[in-house]
Amino acid sequence: MTTRIPAPVADSRPVVRTHHGDSVEDRYEWLRAKDDPAVIAHLETENAYTEARTAHLEPLRTRIFDEIKSRTLETDLSVPVRRGDWWYYGRTVEGQQYGIQCRAPLASVDDWTPPQLSPEVEVPGEQVLLDGNVEAEGNDFFSLGSFEVTADGARMLYGIDVAGDERYTVRVRDLSTGEQLPDEIPGTFAGATFSPDGRFIVYTTMDDAWRPDTVWLHELGTPVGDDAKLFHEPDEKYWVGADFTRSDRYLMIGLGSSITSEEWIVDAADLRSQPRLVWPRREGVEYSSSHAVIDGDDVLFVLHNDHALDFELARVSADDPAGERSVVIAHEPGRRLLGLSTFRDWGVLGYRRGGLEQLGLLDYATGAVTELAFDEELYSVGTAGNPEWAPPVIRIAYGSFVTPNTVADYEVATGALLERKRQPVLGGYDPADYGQARVWAPAHDGTLIPVSLVYKRSFGEAGEAPRPLHLYGYGSYEHSIDPGFSVARLSMLDRGVVFAVAHVRGGGEMGRQWYEDGKLLRKRNTFTDFDDVARHLIGEGYTTADRLVAEGGSAGGLLMGAVANIAPELYAGIVADVPFVDALTTILDPSLPLTVIEWDEWGDPLHSPAVYAYMKSYSPYENVREGVEYPRILAVTSLNDTRVLYVEPAKWVARLREVGADALLKCEMVAGHGGVSGRYNAWRERAFELAWMLDVLGLTEG
Repeated sequence: MTTRIPAPVADSRPVVRTHHGDSVEDRYEWLRAKDDPAVIAHLETENAYTEARTAHLEPLRTRIFDEIKSRTLETDLSVPVRRGDWWYYGRTVEGQQYGIQCRAPLASVDDWTPPQLSPEVEVPGEQVLLDGNVEAEGNDFFSLGSFEVTADGARMLYGIDVAGDERYTVRVRDLSTGEQLPDEIPGTFAGATFSPDGRFIVYTTMDDAWRPDTVWLHELGTPVGDDAKLFHEPDEKYWVGADFTRSDRYLMIGLGSSITSEEWIVDAADLRSQPRLVWPRREGVEYSSSHAVIDGDDVLFVLHNDHALDFELARVSADDPAGERSVVIAHEPGRRLLGLSTFRDWGVLGYRRGGLEQLGLLDYATGAVTELAFDEELYSVGTAGNPEWAPPVIRIAYGSFVTPNTVADYEVATGALLERKRQPVLGGYDPADYGQARVWAPAHDGTLIPVSLVYKRSFGEAGEAPRPLHLYGYGSYEHSIDPGFSVARLSMLDRGVVFAVAHVRGGGEMGRQWYEDGKLLRKRNTFTDFDDVARHLIGEGYTTADRLVAEGGSAGGLLMGAVANIAPELYAGIVADVPFVDALTTILDPSLPLTVIEWDEWGDPLHSPAVYAYMKSYSPYENVREGVEYPRILAVTSLNDTRVLYVEPAKWVARLREVGADALLKCEMVAGHGGVSGRYNAWRERAFELAWMLDVLGLTEG
């Protein structure tokens, strides 16, 4: 049991918010003033309280950290990726927080088999390009948001954030001399890139609301103040991004909201030329283009949802994208097309069917798709690291809840899958010791919700007898939680805990309609689905309410706050990471980061009384209940988070305390939306959360 000491009490400084004739008194909105010393003092008091309340868990936290560390090959190398005349790869070194970016020369122009690298053996010709540990010196936070080398291998750009606010400073280095070039571009978004000829850098900047809105062209060796504005999007609903096609033929400028997209195409040989529109934006129509050369003609494959809910694939001329289109892959309900990667001789199609992502090889001549097959019932798969235009192999990443992350090359000519590396898990890990399964939980309206389970077999098969259970959920933005391996999760599984994922509506696991049924004025389905999954797992004997902890982050943190209000009796504990729990206040304020963009996901409560009333009915901070017993709650946030501001969980915890809830707030004072930086710091942070969950479950011994 945790030690009970007096909890901090936030000052009550009421302000009144009035919209659509409804006035709400908010006693804790003053906590939004990040520069107010009283706010910082309150957050530091909360941190001290959380540390005191969890001090008894320090031995367990240390054990879990040591378990994660002991299972991880700390000095390791990634599988090299071929680009130009080099193999590019990353190193990690025992005792160092950050990765090291390296390269080594090809053996020959026909060398497509990555070298088998070993930490103990010197790599012939290796060059260290960027050591994150050196770049991070003197900073409590470090994030690399851009990293690229010119096609000829001569220069490197890299973008660094040392505050956690996702604004990166791009710098350039001459790789032949090691000289730092004078080009320095502050305040960029992630993903800056070189032009194919290496003369220019294309980058994106953000407006005051953290919306990427402008694409710029910087010529190396010229002042940043002279950079050309390639594209600007004034509509606050749309974000902007830019990247070159794999063929290096075009720069594609893409903009989009949650439901609408538009693309512009620029000839890479003349980047100052006027961008050409692919298809004009139409509300509710999304599309993305990929370039290919077929019979000598430049074509675009366009994946779109125009009268095709789960998307279809069309082909158009790159010279006249708005002209005649031919259907390559017709719309098929229940098969959600996700994306197409085009290469010189074929394409790789990603799609989702039956709740799992699939990969298929697209034959340009026939439109036929050859699906890659895998043995496991549950798995995740995707392309990974394929910068070359005409490779004989496709690099893929594969894994499952029990299969460690695996990198393989699919040999197109033979259909062979050549495993290059499987994530090493030290300490005698055997996948056969663990089981994974999928069950289906009925929702209140009869919809069957897929639930993924992973567990250790030595404690029995899942469902044979009630077990401690850790239930995870997200359910927004059509984001899918696919089966993936976690070293840290083993510390839970090896203590008898079953890990489950509730694939609730609002995610994308079951296709576009699954997403549509969990957003806007159907958002409550996300919350009731999660509760219905919990009821099913309890009712079918997988667990009991006093042995069930739930977790979600960001929009999944909104889910956690909502289910805590709707059915607190189902959960013993809830972890809410960077939780979006003051949703209505945020979405009412268009001056806040990303708010206007978010209206397509949640609705616009500022202008719609119906949306206002609906969001007010579920926003966690607005709906904390009197007279109920809440589960124990841990809210984790970061002071410099620009996506979900720290003030949301700070206000929520203060309100929960008013009704007697046992709620803790942990605020990282130097971090962003992704939490702390550095792998050891991240392991300690995860150990803190896992130890808290095990304490809730009564599993702190042994």
